[in-house]
Amino acid sequence: MEYFYKENIFFNIESWLNIMINKQNLWFITLFSLIIILCVYYVSIPEKSLVSMVSNTNSLSEVIEINEADVLIALKALEEEKILSAMETATEQLLNDSSSIKDKNEAYLKLQSLKTQKGQMQKIEKILKDKFNINTCVVINDNTINITVSGKDLGIDKVNQIINEVQKLYDDQKYITVKFQK
Repeated sequence: MEYFYKENIFFNIESWLNIMINKQNLWFITLFSLIIILCVYYVSIPEKSLVSMVSNTNSLSEVIEINEADVLIALKALEEEKILSAMETATEQLLNDSSSIKDKNEAYLKLQSLKTQKGQMQKIEKILKDKFNINTCVVINDNTINITVSGKDLGIDKVNQIINEVQKLYDDQKYITVKFQK
């Protein structure tokens, strides 16, 4: 090891580097350098270019079209995210060493219930796709089943057929709603 002498103090180079270049200083130097570069870039841009950039961002002439399928995909993704979040919470509770046996049992039952619910949702969507040739998003909450159908209103007879088809899957009475997404 090399030691250096400065003002009556001996120190080695490794300890000096550890003190001078730690993570916090490195982040500060990186971000400060980035700010300096952006400032120089901003000052060096001609004024005409800056005005044209600002005017281009404010004029949105593009129209965004949303299909029924896009809405259903968004609804399915949202519901899937809720279920996965609940499953993750239950799994964390199940794997937590400090949880009691009762809490772990409840978490296990919740996890099983969520898996069953997810399977039921997929089963209903598949049956409705096969039998009625419609794209749906199914959300199950306890005794309530919400079915969102893409497209135009199919009529009361078709809605009753959908409700009866879903009710056949269960022994107990479920509250089933059908909504059309246009």
